[in-house]
Amino acid sequence: MNFKELSEKYTDSMIEDLRQLIAIPSLLDLQSATEHAPFGVNVRKSLDWMLEKAKADGFDVLDIDGYAGVISFGQGEESVGVLGHLDIVPIGEGWTKDPFGGEIVDGIMYGRGTGDDKGPTMAAYTAMKMLKDIDPNPKRKIMLIVGCDEETGMRCMKHYLEVGEIPTMGFVPDAGFPVIYGEKGILNVKLSGKHPSVISSFHAGERPNIVIGKASVTIDGPVKKDELDFYAQATRTFANYTVNENLVTYTFMGTYSHASTPQHGLNAAVHALNFVGVAYNDTAAAQMSQLVFDYHGRAINNFVEGAHMGNLTSNLGIVSIENGMVELTLDIRYPNDVSFDMIMEKLNRRVLQVAPWLSIDVIAHKEPMFVDPQSELVSTLMNVYQEMTGDTFTPALTMGGGTYARTLPNFVAFGMQFPKRNRPDFVGDAHQKDEGIFVEDLVLATAIYAEALKRLAYENA
Repeated sequence: MNFKELSEKYTDSMIEDLRQLIAIPSLLDLQSATEHAPFGVNVRKSLDWMLEKAKADGFDVLDIDGYAGVISFGQGEESVGVLGHLDIVPIGEGWTKDPFGGEIVDGIMYGRGTGDDKGPTMAAYTAMKMLKDIDPNPKRKIMLIVGCDEETGMRCMKHYLEVGEIPTMGFVPDAGFPVIYGEKGILNVKLSGKHPSVISSFHAGERPNIVIGKASVTIDGPVKKDELDFYAQATRTFANYTVNENLVTYTFMGTYSHASTPQHGLNAAVHALNFVGVAYNDTAAAQMSQLVFDYHGRAINNFVEGAHMGNLTSNLGIVSIENGMVELTLDIRYPNDVSFDMIMEKLNRRVLQVAPWLSIDVIAHKEPMFVDPQSELVSTLMNVYQEMTGDTFTPALTMGGGTYARTLPNFVAFGMQFPKRNRPDFVGDAHQKDEGIFVEDLVLATAIYAEALKRLAYENA
């Protein structure tokens, strides 16, 4: 079966389905949460839309109490799963396209969730639809699990693991091709305390896993225009200020990015703290700056070069400072070469040395995920990718991002970003403004997923 040709026939319907799904602003909203909509009304709407669509297409569907949904066909004792998510990150600023429009310009579809993770999830769904239309009786049951809280703690999967069916094996379409067999550990910590400062108010960032792209800090003090101009030129950053009576507000512009790849972003809050510490000789700001000045972990005494997973990274994701009360939230991604205890020991020592007035609290922690790159699952997926793309040079990889793959045994991440895709600057990546996906990539990924599911569910069983 030539799935490349077949996927072309399903493209129009897939694009229309994806456009409808993108139109739903499925952001976490606990204020509208209910028993059957634990993550808010709009996340619930996206789940309802997906399950109703699948039911109309002849799939078996199951609502896991609003935490997740299961779309499946086949009756085998063993099963192959695909694990995607319907929730999205906050929109942010600077968009030139409608984040909920699904507009296609020059072969690129724009919208929040096109790449993370509604687009890849729809590609996997369409692959399942193609297979079911050809042969509805695989040897292994095929399941698509759609979660609703991947971006804010994966509480959906915690609930699913308690009540849902666990697939025998599977993959997550929420990373890059070819295969991601390892994911860094994820550690979120909050540094909090009280210290006198010229900072009257400073609130920036919405989630730890996003590099802060815009930060405004309000100072109780005189304007430092010359110092600001010098700082902006020296650091190649953009900043301005406004004055309101005795208060000065400085706004720094950076670049939003995912905390797993902080090198692709520019943290505006880090620059704001650094500037205030230097320009106003402010002890609190200077000490905080010493703990967040780089993303390789040197600032927190945790520089680590991993053998398989690369360097440890640290991102300042949330800042909350009001009248001397300070809260800084860090997102730390670490390879399997170090342990949680080792990181915390060094972090505690560093904070005690630099800013002893700050206390440390662990907000969330996930251990690294690692699957043998020589396993049957990884080997099968690698073979499919290489045959479908002709790319025999890119090896199986590890990543700093956290996907659902770490929540289930014998699961890896598989697409759908292609390693050789040159993305123009005006096309945003996951969590960035003008997030977009190439339609031809969506179609090819659909074909790859169909071939992978065929081998795992029809042939290898």
